[in-house]
Amino acid sequence: MVHVLTFERPVADLVVGVRELREVVEDDPQLQGELKKLEEKAASLAREVFISLSPMQKVQLSRHPSRPYTLDYVARLFTDWLELHGDRRYADDAALVTGLARYHGRSVVVVGHQKGRTTKDNVARNFGMPNPEGYRKAIRMYELADRFGLPVITFVDTPGAYPGIGAEERGQAEAIAASLETMSRLGVPAVAVVTGEGGSGGALALGVANRVLVLEFGFYSVISPEGCAAILWKDSQMAPLAAASLKITAPHLLELGVVDEVVAEPAGGAHTDPDEAARLLDLSLHAMLSGLDGMSPDELREDRYRRFRKLGAVRT
Repeated sequence: MVHVLTFERPVADLVVGVRELREVVEDDPQLQGELKKLEEKAASLAREVFISLSPMQKVQLSRHPSRPYTLDYVARLFTDWLELHGDRRYADDAALVTGLARYHGRSVVVVGHQKGRTTKDNVARNFGMPNPEGYRKAIRMYELADRFGLPVITFVDTPGAYPGIGAEERGQAEAIAASLETMSRLGVPAVAVVTGEGGSGGALALGVANRVLVLEFGFYSVISPEGCAAILWKDSQMAPLAAASLKITAPHLLELGVVDEVVAEPAGGAHTDPDEAARLLDLSLHAMLSGLDGMSPDELREDRYRRFRKLGAVRT
């Protein structure tokens, strides 16, 4: 069953209609012109609907179950993908995928959160919430990248690190802190992409990069709107107000300097056309990574240090 959010229903219905019509008129040249008009109308309606979304609606869109996840982007952007498993200490964490790949002909290390599509897969992936072993697997990959001079590309999409008792017993806070420290001292280029949810320290553990991108309907926050509302107002129904107050959506993140670029999504969101979403991301990702070429390890570390030291500056 295709999941459709309430506010995207008009667009979704029109897109489905156009798709069905395309199958009917595929071999009829006379109707191709009419089909093109309908496709343009669908794209125009999507732009009208989605340009005025509230912060909370954007948060909902970032969590859309049909949204592309890390492995979807890996399949579209990289070649020679080789997934590597395990932290060499405790276990392999399916909520965080890592591996080696080629990107525009160069070898890179890829690290990213991974959610599931079905209930069974989501349970296996722990709904994209890594345990300590997931972050230690990421650390292993960061160190491998540093040793062999490979750029690091991370994909951020998690509600946050898993808060379970077992995770705490195995050192969740220490694992996240160690991940932050390891990324901060990388002597290779690092680019992070917030593709969906950027939840708290569980997201930041993959975000200490030279350049940070966010997709148009992604968000990045120290806490979820629901969690913030529960703390401040003791009422999760106040989440829309919290989402607006936190300034966690892409335009605010760019304005505040938390991210370096907002990557446009296809009309209606990345889930409506994953191929086009990947193409648009590729343009920005390749440019950002290429812009870091030629910098020495010390220059990359200094660049990363300066980037994060600037965060939090305010005008008085």
